[in-house]
This record gives sequence, C-alpha cells and structure tokens, in this order.
Amino acid sequence: MTNDEQTVGRRVLLRTAVFLGIAGASALLSGGETGSPVPGAATGPGAGPGSGSVGALGAPGVRAGALPEKSYRLRPMTAEAPARPPAVKPAVRTRPILQLPPDAAGGGLGATGAMVLTFDDGPDPRYTPAILDTLARYGVRAMFFVCGEMATDNRDLLRRMVDEGHVIGNHTWTHPLIPSLNRGALASEIGRTSDVVRQSVGEAPVWFRAPYGAWNRAAFEIGADLGMEPMAWTVDTLDWKEPGTGAIVSRALDGAAPGAIVLNHDAGGNRSQSVQAVATYLPQLLARGYKMTLPVLPPR
Repeated sequence: MTNDEQTVGRRVLLRTAVFLGIAGASALLSGGETGSPVPGAATGPGAGPGSGSVGALGAPGVRAGALPEKSYRLRPMTAEAPARPPAVKPAVRTRPILQLPPDAAGGGLGATGAMVLTFDDGPDPRYTPAILDTLARYGVRAMFFVCGEMATDNRDLLRRMVDEGHVIGNHTWTHPLIPSLNRGALASEIGRTSDVVRQSVGEAPVWFRAPYGAWNRAAFEIGADLGMEPMAWTVDTLDWKEPGTGAIVSRALDGAAPGAIVLNHDAGGNRSQSVQAVATYLPQLLARGYKMTLPVLPPR
C-alpha cells in the first residue's frame, strides 16, 4: 500500500469515528437507548407530543423513551415567575384611632349612627361566655382585645368569637405597661399574641390596643409592622374598678354617641358586674336607635 493510500485510509477511519461519535451523542440527547422507555412514561398508540399524556415527572407531552428533563426545566425561573404583591402594611400612626368616622360602617345606620362595643383582657371562661350569650341574644357583634396568656388556654373561646362574627384584637401577652418595656420585650408581647390568635382561628389580628391606653412610638411601629391598626376608646365604663352594675350602665348610656367606642372588660378580675351591665345597657342602646357595629380598616 502506498503512502497516499495509507493517508486516505486513515482519513476515512477518522471520519467514520467522528460520525459514530456524533450519532451516539445525538441518541443520548434525544432519548437514550431505544427500547428502554423511562418508567411511567406513556407508550402505545396516541402517546407522544401533543397527546396530553403525562410521563415521568408529570410533564405533559413527554414521549416514550425520552429521558426525564431536569426538574428546574419544569419550573419557571425566579425572574420569570409572577411576583406576589407584597402585603400592604398600615402607616405608622402617632396616635390611636379614638372613634369611628361617620361613615365607618357604611350607609343605612339610622339617625343616631353606629357605636362599637369592645372588651379587654380576656378571654375568661368565667365571664366571656355570658357576654357572648348576651351579644348573640341581641344580634350584636363586638371586638375582643385579648391577652395572649389568656388566649392560649382558652382557644375554644377565640374560635367561638370568630364563629359568631366578632373581631379579635391584640392586647399584648401579659398586659404590661408598654413604656416600661424595651423594644425587644414589647415585640415579643405583641408578636406572641398575634401568633396564638392566628394559630387558633387562622388569621392574625388587624387591630391592637395598648394596655392602660399607654402608647409609645415603639408600640405604633411594631403594631404596624404586624399589620395592625391602633384603637383606643371614647367611653370608659370603668368596670375594671368594680363600681357596681348601676354605675357601669350609667357610664355606657351617658357616653353613647355616634362613632363612640365603648371600653368594657371580660377578664382581669371579678367581672360579674360587667356581665350584668352589658345585659342591661345593650338593649337600652338599641332601643335608642344605636347600631352596634364593627370598624372598617382605614385605606392602606
């Protein structure tokens, strides 16, 4: 064999090897060994692209014999995925909401307007159920600003409140004097209470009330960061002093006005006077034309 013939032979062998290498790589990329379908892949008549069949990894249109695609190929890239809108938090206020605006509960309130009944410090199984019974008797909904240390042991009462249409607010965990706490301790007091409410009823509170009505900048900031609006009151029945049922009733009736927010207590001491007072003054307020309602969150 001449040198030229040897050279031509080598070139033919090289080209054949290259061709075979490309063909093998192409087979691997397009589905691997024929006759060895991916377990679970669709086979038989009708299977293939456009058939709507589901093969390995649950990817529609995977044809028989194809290797499973990388999982990241089946998910959109982060940059391409639709962005979830961030939760809108309330603005940080410098003072709490003191009363309802005239249209806070919508139209049709009647000539005398709407009021809100609120109850602090509970829930307490000795008093809260009786108050809930009175509210149910008159078809009235109210707000309950709960303390976490009471709520965690009485979650059934939280669920009853929500089931009967009432609103649960955050009143800290142990009812401390807020200005006496450092920021970390205050964040724990408020955050833990929101957590136990969310775990119990499925949603965290959207209203917050400072114990003793003692607010500071940190309370407004932490409350807003947790998605809550601060609420105070315009009528204090002073029932926490246990002044007698008659005195509590008189304060509630004397302070009644459109937009009023009435402060009562369903825990934190002997609240038997409070229970009786609510049962006494509530029908009188309704008879005067007041409508007990719930606040609407301000626009965010």
